[in-house]
Amino acid sequence: MAQVNNSSGMPAKPEIAADARTLVRRAFKGTLASLDTPSGAPYASLITLATDAGGAPLFLISTLARHTRNLVEDPRASILIDGTDAAADPLQGARLTLSGIAEKVHGEAERRRFLARHPEAELYADFPDFSFWRLALEGAHYIGGFGRIVDLAASDLLVSLDGAEALLEAEPGIVEHMNDDHADAIALYALAFTGGDPGPWRMTGIDPDGCDIALGPDGRRISFANRVLTPGDARKELVRLAEEARATAEP
Repeated sequence: MAQVNNSSGMPAKPEIAADARTLVRRAFKGTLASLDTPSGAPYASLITLATDAGGAPLFLISTLARHTRNLVEDPRASILIDGTDAAADPLQGARLTLSGIAEKVHGEAERRRFLARHPEAELYADFPDFSFWRLALEGAHYIGGFGRIVDLAASDLLVSLDGAEALLEAEPGIVEHMNDDHADAIALYALAFTGGDPGPWRMTGIDPDGCDIALGPDGRRISFANRVLTPGDARKELVRLAEEARATAEP
């Protein structure tokens, strides 16, 4: 299939970038491409994914794995995120290749956000051979079906965290509070704004542009109408979303 677009109906780049950001936030897995040691040949492997607050992919890998040894020797890497699901024609679906430099991370926020997405990983996350990594994005290539093809910069994909220090500090408490006391509201968000199935949805993270929710292996993204920088801002926006969702659900 030729990757050429001459259609006047091509969506604007901001719209495509928004689709790409959502695809990253929803992903539970991806294909990691590293440079094999010592040959330098491409090596692809399956990894589980989450995102940091800014939207960069996080993954948990072992030093026993070939891809980890490759990244230690040469941190250049890419991650393919496949959003085609079980489409009859996968080439009409969305996929995104992220490129950048893989780096170890040691922050509690990254650990918490990954385990919120993959709670089963708590069984081995603290083994001495495992560590959390992030792909420091340098660019991306997005294909959203025939003709929806565009190169994206890191700035197109990442959320600015400037001024959001109070929100990020309060994130664990906000997520815990929403999951413990407002699970009904999270379920409403999923039904009203994402078309998700009914069920015990939980929040896995919040950032200035939105929040991430999950039901088993199904991840969804809830976008905020306005940029959120403080816990007070977050409360107002989450209440507004709940009211809107309830109004949508009313006959």
